[in-house]
Amino acid sequence: MDKNSVIGLVLIAVILIVYSIVFQNPEEPEVIDLESPTVEQVDPANVPQELQATEGQPTLDTTALASQFGIYASAMSGAEKTFEITTDKAKYTFTNKGGRIQKVVLNEDSYVTFDGKPLVLFDENTSQQAINLPTTNGNINLSDLYFTTSNSSRTILGQDSVTVKFVADLGNGNALEQTYIIKSDKYDVDYQVKANGLRNSIIGNEMTIAWSMAMQRYEKNLDDSRNKTTVRYYTLAEDSDNLSATTQDPQTEVIAEGVKWLSFSQKFFNSGIISEKGFTQATIGTTPGLDSTVVKSGLMELSTPISEVMIGANFTYYYGPNSYKGLKKVTEGYEDNVYMGYKLVSWVNKYIIVELFGFLEKYIGNYGVIIMIIVLIVKLALFPLSRKSYLSMAKMKALKPELDALKEKVGGDQQKMQQEQMQLYRQVGVNPISGCIPLVLQMPILFAMFFFFPNSIELRQESFLWANDLSTYDVLINLPFTIPFYGAHVSGFTLLMTLSTLLYTWSNNQVSSVQGPMKSIGYFMPIIFMFVLNSYSSGLSFYYFVSNIITFSQQTLIRRFVDEDKIRATLQENKKKNANKKKSKFALRLEEAMKASQEAQKQKQLQNKKKK
Repeated sequence: MDKNSVIGLVLIAVILIVYSIVFQNPEEPEVIDLESPTVEQVDPANVPQELQATEGQPTLDTTALASQFGIYASAMSGAEKTFEITTDKAKYTFTNKGGRIQKVVLNEDSYVTFDGKPLVLFDENTSQQAINLPTTNGNINLSDLYFTTSNSSRTILGQDSVTVKFVADLGNGNALEQTYIIKSDKYDVDYQVKANGLRNSIIGNEMTIAWSMAMQRYEKNLDDSRNKTTVRYYTLAEDSDNLSATTQDPQTEVIAEGVKWLSFSQKFFNSGIISEKGFTQATIGTTPGLDSTVVKSGLMELSTPISEVMIGANFTYYYGPNSYKGLKKVTEGYEDNVYMGYKLVSWVNKYIIVELFGFLEKYIGNYGVIIMIIVLIVKLALFPLSRKSYLSMAKMKALKPELDALKEKVGGDQQKMQQEQMQLYRQVGVNPISGCIPLVLQMPILFAMFFFFPNSIELRQESFLWANDLSTYDVLINLPFTIPFYGAHVSGFTLLMTLSTLLYTWSNNQVSSVQGPMKSIGYFMPIIFMFVLNSYSSGLSFYYFVSNIITFSQQTLIRRFVDEDKIRATLQENKKKNANKKKSKFALRLEEAMKASQEAQKQKQLQNKKKK
């Protein structure tokens, strides 16, 4: 045996010895005799409920829960289970953890996002809700409790409804109940939270609801969506208000009075909560979205009396579209989630345009055609005013030679010129502001459309010609660069609106007496509006385009039946008749006021000369 073999055998022996020492079999454990009287037999049925261990959880944890949460400890652990209720309007995902709605997805046959994805109003990642009860064991958040329910996934259709009930049995007749009633043909969900027993456990006067939501992006125009996303509320005093939608800064507001409803309101959709008896107070806030997927984040903290919870506090959740007529049926003032403009403008929209649009929608499926019909109806209704305005401009044009002669006569004396003009207008029987009145009366309708079309969900994702969504801007050409204040696209309808406005302005100038820079401004304004409206609703631009074409056609028609020579002859005849006519009391007072003003100006000029 050589040296290497000996060394190998020695190493093997050493390894075997070390192995036998280190990995020797442990001593057999002492066997405990279960029949021995030293071991107490415990019946699990006799263990108090609050001390029973949840399956798979050490008894020590259960004891700690009981110490911290008292009678609520039994509901602090469990297995989370979810199920879905599908209706004609939406799909609701419920979870037994918290006994709450975890996710809402609107029906894909009705609504999807701008890029064709399912429209998820919220889910467990974008919305958190805490319902806190003040108890002798501190605040108990219902979202932390595990409830039991007999409900499971199902689909309801037509006029059907389903009741979803969650119960947290706390023993000894104590329980927390949450009940939801979902109707297949509605977007609102009735909700009740009730505390059975628990009078010795619940302390304090108010239950609080804290709801936060990262409002997701659903529309193509992100900037427009952010400028129309906010937290809205309606008080018991019937006052509707909201946080600023256009600010780029975080904001909060404390509402110390009773609040009937609040909503996370976006351009076309909202999620809200309603209390018919009202929340005693509320705190709301918003923060800007951090990326392109989140439009804005919102928060609401609400308080409701504990006395209501003990008998069953009733609320209604709304998860759905901002359809003006649909929201009016939800509760008082809830239609304010659709912004219709300022007072006078909103009245025009609410009582005229919405009703007219809804009527046409029943019989016509093409929304571009509906817009054209609305323009035609509005223009026919306003035709008498348009005709009067045109005739007034024609009279002013006929007087232009005489007005020019007056300017040469008085020189640069503006007050003298005003007196001479008023005398001329009185003699020929012309009211210089009569042409403005018809235009002023048309302004509410013009501005009403500015708010109606961009906020009308009926136009959302409705196509017409090259526009695939009349609620947002159309793209005729995509530019390889961005033009400041204009964008990186060319809106076809906005371009047509601009060209038609220039045509309409040219037509007006043919009968207008306006000269100089004011005449040029008429051509400059359409260019400004082209920049402003390039990223606005294509439905709005299309309305203005059709309106301009019809207005131009009306003026052409009126011009064919208006004899300007006859107008001049009538004015001259009036001038002769009124040459010796006494001035009216109003004219005399106006003339005296102008003379007094002229005299005061002369005195001021004299004083200035003396100072020098």
